[in-house]
This record gives sequence, structure tokens and C-alpha cells, in this order.
Amino acid sequence: MVEVGIEVKDLNFNWSTGDEVIKSCSLEVPKGEFWMLLGTNGSGKSTLLRLLAGLLAPQSGEIRVLQPVGFVFQNPDHQLVMPTVGADIAFGLVEEKLPPQAIRTRVEEALSAVNLQSLLRRPIYALSGGQKQRVAIAGALARRCEVLLLDEPTALLDPDSQLELVVGVRKLVKSRGITALWVTHRLDELNYCDGAFLLEKGVLIDRGDAQRLKERLMQLDNQPS
Repeated sequence: MVEVGIEVKDLNFNWSTGDEVIKSCSLEVPKGEFWMLLGTNGSGKSTLLRLLAGLLAPQSGEIRVLQPVGFVFQNPDHQLVMPTVGADIAFGLVEEKLPPQAIRTRVEEALSAVNLQSLLRRPIYALSGGQKQRVAIAGALARRCEVLLLDEPTALLDPDSQLELVVGVRKLVKSRGITALWVTHRLDELNYCDGAFLLEKGVLIDRGDAQRLKERLMQLDNQPS
């Protein structure tokens, strides 16, 4: 039996205005796999990710996610709060009440995993967009996350940095057995995942092989309006 890292059953979520955002959504991501979540703007992708992270509460349905969970925002400036790289990653470990040496070891291991060990004392403001995203990911790794949720993490990056980030996340997922769900609208990123989900107006309308979904999306894009 395949172990599951993320499991959602019959999930429903409405805004306080009554607008339905997620409708009867059910999905599973196998443990240790890298899946992507697709959909047009307004389809509910980011809302679903926030429900999985516990940042929003559903009206009904079940969510089971292996803990701890790491969340990477589209804009890393929304989550990097300390002045330097090392301090920011260490800040995320405060609740664990670890001894100082254990914190240093966790920070160094996490930075090594994202190839930023030389930037331990670098001010956050001096980093590129791609480096900031990798620091955000390192923060999740330092907390030994079992599940990594990423909300369009390449949206603000240049093409070379986009590719570098998606390749790096796939490598981390496979080497560490992390379960990852990555929100995207970039078809080329589908070349790196194990599978994908397609969300439309809050309804999960397709799932499975990433290349098949990629072809379906390209056909939809090419249809005359």
C-alpha cells in the first residue's frame, strides 16, 4: 500500500461573502513525490494550498498532511523576517527550544542542501530573488519538514533562476523523501514533477500524468475564443 503524504477528502471552502472557492475536492499525493497544482487565475490553487498548510479552515471535508509542513510563498519577502540568512533560518526553530549547537547544525545543513552555505551571514536585502526563495526553502528544511508546499515560487524569478529552483526542489524531494505540492501556471515546469492536478473554478477536473495534462492545457490554450 502506498504511503500518502497529503490526503484531502471532499473539501469545501467558502469566503465569508458566501463565494464558493473549493468544491468537493479530493486528492492524494504519495509520500516522497513531487506533484504540481495547475489552473487558471482564480481557480482556487493558492486557497487550496493555504488550506493544506492550516492557514485557512475549511467549511467541511478532511485534510491529512504529514507534519511538520513547510510553506513557501510566491514572494519570499512576505516570510523572511530577520536581517541575515542564518538568523532567519534559526528564527524558525525557536519553538523547538533546541540548544545553540543543534540550531547551528540545522541551519548549516539546510543551507548546504540549497547550496547557500557561503551566505550564512549575508543580509537578506543583498540577496537575489532566487536566493531568497532558496532561503525560504532552507527554513522549511531546517524544521525537518515532511511536506513542502510552494505557491508559484518561480513567479518573480528570471528564466534561469526558475529552472534552477524547480530542479533543486525535485532533487531535495527525491533525496530526503519529502512530499511536495507546487502551484504553477508554467507548462515547462511540468517536466520535473511526478504528477499533476488540474483545478478549475474550485473543482478538481483532472489528475495524473503531467505530460498528458500539459498537452490538454496546450490544446485548451489553442482553442479559438
